[in-house]
Amino acid sequence: MLFVDRIGRKPLALIGSAGMAVSLGLAAWAFSFKQEIGGDISLPDTQGTVGLIAAHSFVLFFALSWGVVVWVMLGEIFPNRIRAALLGVAASAQWITNWLITASFPTMSDWNLSGSYVIYACFAALSIPFILKWVPETKGKALEDMG
Repeated sequence: MLFVDRIGRKPLALIGSAGMAVSLGLAAWAFSFKQEIGGDISLPDTQGTVGLIAAHSFVLFFALSWGVVVWVMLGEIFPNRIRAALLGVAASAQWITNWLITASFPTMSDWNLSGSYVIYACFAALSIPFILKWVPETKGKALEDMG
């Protein structure tokens, strides 16, 4: 939250997207070396370390950016006259998407854990051009000036 007004919403979202994409890509690489022994998954030492760092890096980049920025921006980007309705729709979409990811991950990881992380990394990477093209910067703008 400290960085939202200092750095700006759009730059934080871009930093977060890039960091999450790299972290997820590294996790995909690490888990491509997984071995199953008696139903337990293990990784070689190097890949295990990379996987652990990637998981923590993902959480860090998400918490510094998308975890906060989306909710700040949702309250700022819509015009006053329709803000409440559009905020409700956008928040609902956010929660439905969160649920879809949570519900689909076990099945996807059973199919291919590394492949699952590749798919998530691709979506994180795709958020970069989306942000650049369609997300407005709201730093320093009055709510009345939105829309």
